[in-house]
Amino acid sequence: MTSTDMLTQNAPQFPPPDPVRSPNTVDSPNPARSQERGANSYRGQSTTLLTKNAAEDSQANADLPASSGRGKTQAPVTGGGGIQVIDRLVALLEALARNGGGASLKVLAAETGLHPSTAFRILASAVENGLIERGDGGLYGFGAQLTAWAALRQGETDIRDLARPVMEWLRDQVEETINLTLREGDEVIYVERATPHRMMRVEQVIGSRAPLHVTAVGKLLLASSGEAAVRDYADRTGLSAYTEHTLTQVEDLWHQASQSLAAGYAFDNEEAEIGVGCIGVLIRDRAGEPLAGLSISAPRERRRDEWTGLIQEAARCIEERLAKARGS
Repeated sequence: MTSTDMLTQNAPQFPPPDPVRSPNTVDSPNPARSQERGANSYRGQSTTLLTKNAAEDSQANADLPASSGRGKTQAPVTGGGGIQVIDRLVALLEALARNGGGASLKVLAAETGLHPSTAFRILASAVENGLIERGDGGLYGFGAQLTAWAALRQGETDIRDLARPVMEWLRDQVEETINLTLREGDEVIYVERATPHRMMRVEQVIGSRAPLHVTAVGKLLLASSGEAAVRDYADRTGLSAYTEHTLTQVEDLWHQASQSLAAGYAFDNEEAEIGVGCIGVLIRDRAGEPLAGLSISAPRERRRDEWTGLIQEAARCIEERLAKARGS
């Protein structure tokens, strides 16, 4: 692979604000590539191969590795002057909580007093936005987006602060870029990174987004929701191709994603960008639900399969730091 820059522009703003860029950072778009992608370019795509050394990342000296009952009472679906659809969504979420985080449409409609067709429409929109997930058996449950928001709730320990020292440790082990991502709807969003001090590297702009099916972490997030959720995602998005290696058939996506979930890690084999390969794992909360994603991004010829052990170790370390910070 050559050192040709694979660059994009106009990454969306996401809190915190975009970090100050080093004057040595190369950031010039490739108009020909953008035109070639056309409608299939995803928002904020920001994979970058740098050819100048940028030393903006600080090094950290961290100590690093080695039931609920079902309710019977109907919930009211009208609030005191609230917005009706929001009141109804909250009622559905509360009904899910009373049922241990999993319930059928029939149960949810009965407990909220909503007509099944009304409940179905609200649930379908919530599924599309990642607030609720629909499992293989038709049961609805809490979605990954709620978990991700909970992690960033004011007053809670910020996962970025806890993950950063571990990310810097992992970066120093593999000398490649380390990313922390959260799910937002049908995309992953990059919220933190640790970049290596080398002449050529892959970099993701904080705040940029990518579709779930073209990223290693995204495929794990999809698989963790079950086959029905993967098929719903495919119907919504059409599984657009970004390179010749993108998985555009739902059967192929489910097969690879489910196998990756069982293995505990996933690969991105030039599925989002030609010349770029990634390894991803999930970071889970105390209940075992996906909370965030951790990934290594590298030029494809430099990526090493043996890094899977290191990145899994890093994810476990972050999970332990989260549990300790939250008193569990």
